[in-house]
Amino acid sequence: MFGKKSKISRRFMLSAAAAVISLGAALPVSTLSAAEVEQIHFLIPGGAGGGWDGTARGVGEALTKSGLLGSASYENMSGGGGGKAIAHLIETAERQGDTLMVNSTPIVIRSLTKVFPQSFRDLTSVAGVIGDYAAFAVAADSKYQSFTEVVADFKADPNSVKIGGGSTRGSMDHLVAAQAFKAAGGDPNAVKYIAYDAGGKAMAGLLSGETTILSTGLSEALELERSGQIRILGMTGQNRISDAPDVPTLAEQGIDSVFVNWRGFFAAPGTSPEKVKIYTDMLEKMYETADWETVRSRNGWVEFYRPGTEFTTFLEEQEGIIGNLMKELGFL
Repeated sequence: MFGKKSKISRRFMLSAAAAVISLGAALPVSTLSAAEVEQIHFLIPGGAGGGWDGTARGVGEALTKSGLLGSASYENMSGGGGGKAIAHLIETAERQGDTLMVNSTPIVIRSLTKVFPQSFRDLTSVAGVIGDYAAFAVAADSKYQSFTEVVADFKADPNSVKIGGGSTRGSMDHLVAAQAFKAAGGDPNAVKYIAYDAGGKAMAGLLSGETTILSTGLSEALELERSGQIRILGMTGQNRISDAPDVPTLAEQGIDSVFVNWRGFFAAPGTSPEKVKIYTDMLEKMYETADWETVRSRNGWVEFYRPGTEFTTFLEEQEGIIGNLMKELGFL
């Protein structure tokens, strides 16, 4: 179990069959002066209400309320699976000195599948900040009470289980679902995935009966569950988390599928190492504030601090692991 200040496991696992990435030790807490960062403009590659939006605004909230950051502004720039915002940050790099763009695992997946031509290598890696497990949810009035019941129907008739997600086919929501059914003994290529443009539309599809089950991030699912509209059947952590103790893991249901979606920040290409250090020190100090704990626990996030070059190394290793898995599942 994670304690009050949930931290990510020392292993990142896509499944027991996937390779394991060894993560470096956390650095000492900085003595950064709050005056060193006056403002940050957060560039968000998707619409309001999604995981990227929640991460940028949550981090901005913690930083400003704690006094580590003078002011924060936010810009949602949807399009191209996140590619529009990436291209904008690269093309206008000279004007983006105070900009941090939030991103997550999809920057690796969509680069591999050529959804956009750029990759994390075209940006300046600042830091991985949080981890968000994946979750599978059904409407509150669904007949399903466990993920294993869904698996049983999937094995009997894959077409009877329609899985909705707020991103395109071959994206993270699809990949995580395919991996879960594969780990349960099903055919991952038989997964009937229904792609929606953003999480809100995927949620509407679930509630209207267009889909059977929703593949999404745990933080987004927890917010929806609190509203009474859905029930979470399983999440992809190795253990339950203290912020959602009633949500079972897939592992405890006999399905060896563990996954965490990192979220972090990138600066424009050409950003100096000195400025990256200022940002990473600020983010590291944020973890020790009560304002961050409020945001973190509200979202069920786990801490995933990977600064600078350590973050880049992690991304390179993840690219290899996810690329191999996507080839195995037929997505590449």
